[in-house]
Amino acid sequence: MQKTIFITGASSGLGKATAKLFQAKGWSVIATMRNPEKENELKELPNVTLVKLDVTDAAAIQKTVSTVLQSHAVDVVLNNAGYGLIGPLEALKDEQILSQVQTNLFGVINVTRAFLPYFREMRSGSFINITSTFGLLGYPTCSIYNATKFAVDGFSEGLAYELAQFGIKVKVVAPGGMQTDFAGRSLQGGMHEAYSQLVAKVGEGYSEEQIANYSKANDVAQIIYDAATDDKEQLRYIAGNDAIGLYRERLELTPEGQFEKIRSQFIF
Repeated sequence: MQKTIFITGASSGLGKATAKLFQAKGWSVIATMRNPEKENELKELPNVTLVKLDVTDAAAIQKTVSTVLQSHAVDVVLNNAGYGLIGPLEALKDEQILSQVQTNLFGVINVTRAFLPYFREMRSGSFINITSTFGLLGYPTCSIYNATKFAVDGFSEGLAYELAQFGIKVKVVAPGGMQTDFAGRSLQGGMHEAYSQLVAKVGEGYSEEQIANYSKANDVAQIIYDAATDDKEQLRYIAGNDAIGLYRERLELTPEGQFEKIRSQFIF
C-alpha cells in the first residue's frame, strides 16, 4: 500500500531533496511551501501534490491539514521548514527574533498539533523534526537559532514520551553543515561592530572550502528516509560527518568540557 509523507518547506534545499527521494521510492508526497506557483520541478513528478502553506500562520496550518486529510492518508509528517538567524544578539531586531521563533519553533508545534488527533485515532504515524547540530550544542552568533533548535529537540523528546502509548513515533534528524543555499537564501542576520572579530572567526566556517566538506542534501534526505522506514524506536539521527564528530565530542568531553573547548576559541 502506497504511503504518504507531508513535508513543510519543500521548495528548495533539504525539503525538496527529500520530496524527490520519497517520490522516487514510491511514496505519495504532499510538498508544502509558501509559493507553490513558483515551483517547476516537483510539479512535474507523479504522486507529488504541491500545497500552499506558511508555517507561521496557525489558522492556515489547521485548514490545510484538515483539507489534506480529507483526500490523503498521511503516514509521516516531516517538519522541515526553517531558516537560520545568525548574528550577535545585540545586532538582532525584535521582529527578526520573533520571526525566527514563529518559523522554527511554533511552525513545528502547530503542524504537529494539527496532525495529532488523526495519528492518535489511527494509532500510528511518525513525526520527523529537522533540528541541527546547533540544536545539540551552542555556538557564537547562533544564540536565537540555537534557542529554536534546542527547543525543537526538547519538544520532540517530551512529545515522544507522550505519544508512545498511541503507537506514534517522534524522531529528530540533526544535520551538520549542508551544501544547500542555507548560507544564502535561508540565512538572515545582523552585524554589530563590537563583535567584528568574533563574527570573522565564525565566518571561517562558511568559507567555500569548508562548505565543500559539508553533506549533500541528498545524503541527509536518505537519513530522513531511513528514519521514516527503519521501524526503530530511535529518537535522534545525527546527519553528516561534522555533526557526528561534534556530537561524539560532546558525549566524550561532557557538555561542560565541550563548552570550555569552544569558548576558548573565541576569547580574544
